[in-house]
Formats: sequence, structure tokens, C-alpha cells
Amino acid sequence: MKLGIHFINFPLPGEPETLAPTLASSARIADEAGCDVFTLMDHWFQMEHFATSYDPMMEGYTSLGFLAGQTRRVRLGLLVTGVTYRRPGLLAKTVTTLDVLSSGRVQLGIGAAWYEREHKALGVPFPPIAERFERLEETLQICRQMWSDDDGPFDGTHYQLAETICRPRPIQRPRPPILVGGSGERKTLRLVAKYADACNLIAADPDVVAHKLNVLAEHCRTEGRDPAEIQRTILARGASDPVGAPDDFLASMEGYARLGIDLVEVVPIGPDPAGWVSDVCEKILPRLAEIGS
Repeated sequence: MKLGIHFINFPLPGEPETLAPTLASSARIADEAGCDVFTLMDHWFQMEHFATSYDPMMEGYTSLGFLAGQTRRVRLGLLVTGVTYRRPGLLAKTVTTLDVLSSGRVQLGIGAAWYEREHKALGVPFPPIAERFERLEETLQICRQMWSDDDGPFDGTHYQLAETICRPRPIQRPRPPILVGGSGERKTLRLVAKYADACNLIAADPDVVAHKLNVLAEHCRTEGRDPAEIQRTILARGASDPVGAPDDFLASMEGYARLGIDLVEVVPIGPDPAGWVSDVCEKILPRLAEIGS
């Protein structure tokens, strides 16, 4: 089983001056230790169920560009890009640029967006959820077209592109991997089955995750796709503390591995996220790699 770091902890002592060195140090530790992926959120305001909207939040793709120059091997991405935040053609260009500058280490994580307050606050349209999912599907189609040999137009319900030129091409072939985040059974997991290379589920309960994976498999059958083609990942929530109770954490991961999960992302907490990442890499990374092998 692989390990990822999902960094959301920007309310740090001494910020804003401490934000860049702390983020860089955390990513370098994960990179050098052998973590598979390092992700950030895609928000303009800090999430209110983590801190407050007045606490610091860094823009996602700018931060990933910074981290591309701080790391050498770890994959980089947002968990996940909000579809409402960027026009899809520009999003594909942004991800392509990051892929080139990171020597082929970017993944496009994307979802339907949900944080209404930050949209209203900064004047960004926040359409109803049905429309957001329509826009998500068109964005997936546009990104895949821009990363293909088809430079022609795209004529959708919500987006119209006269040309889909994307030069330079991404380094990764045939394109950067796509992860669709979320667990909605009717829409989100259908989009995973149709367009994505990976899913990400909240690991609140193994039985819930097992059910979601069964739903995903049904969508794959409808789409004529082998479910094994899709990487199954989780974000640890409700699991034991990987630093304070590593044995309990690893025991819970064994249950998820039996479901076919092959990557878990954990969230650094506390005033010293770089130290936390160092501890989690030392205490669980080697043992986690043995699970499911």
C-alpha cells in the first residue's frame, strides 16, 4: 500500500513568513522518504470545519508550481480541483505546464466543488449542483481532448472552444492521470468509471467504502470498462492516528487493502507539519508498503 500526504494545515505559527518554508520542508521530506503523492486543497478560503475562513489558505496551482521546484520524484496534485474555479481550457493548460515543469509528475484531481461561501465572497458563479456536474463532465471531456491529437473545436452545453491546441504537450503519455474525487453514487462514480484513472473516497468506514467500490464496479460494467484499470485511493478520516497509534492505523489499512485500496492519504496536523510528516514516514511508511504486497 502506498502513502500520500494531503497538506491542508496553513494556520501555522508565524505565518505568513513560515508558510513557504514549512510547505517546502514537508514536501521534501515526503519526497525523499518515498511517499507516492503530495496533494493540496483547491480553495480560496480555509475550510470552516478545519479552522475559520479568516485563517490562511494558499492558492492550489501556484503552490504546486512552487513544490515542483522543491521536489524530484513525488507526484503532485490537488485533492481536488473545483470545476467552477477555472475555465476548462485554461485548467488543461495549467496542468500541462505543471506536468512539463515537474518532469511528468502531475495528476489532475477534480470534483464538482462545494464551498459556496468563497464563491460568493470573491464573485465566482456557483451554479446549482446539477449544472456543476454537467460542467464537470464537459471539463473532463475538454481536458482529454486537449491532451489528445484532436486540436479541433469543442461545442458543449456550457463551454465552447474554437480550438483545443495545447503546446507543449504533457510529458506523461498519453496524458496526465485523472482522479475524480467524491463518492456520489449516481453521478460522481459514473464519471470515475467513464473518464478517470483513479478515485478517492473518504475512509470513514470500510463497509461504506466497500459499498462505494461495488457501485463503481457496476458503473464500469455499464461503460464496458475493467474496474481494475482504476486506482482506488482513500483519504484517512476516522482512522487511528498514524503517528500516535501506528499499529492501530496499520491494522485498519489492512482492511482497506483487502478491498483493493492501494493508496492512503494522511493529513499533517499540529503546529509542526514537517515534523509530523517525518514521523509518519518513519513510523508507518515501510510497514504500510508491506500491506497488500
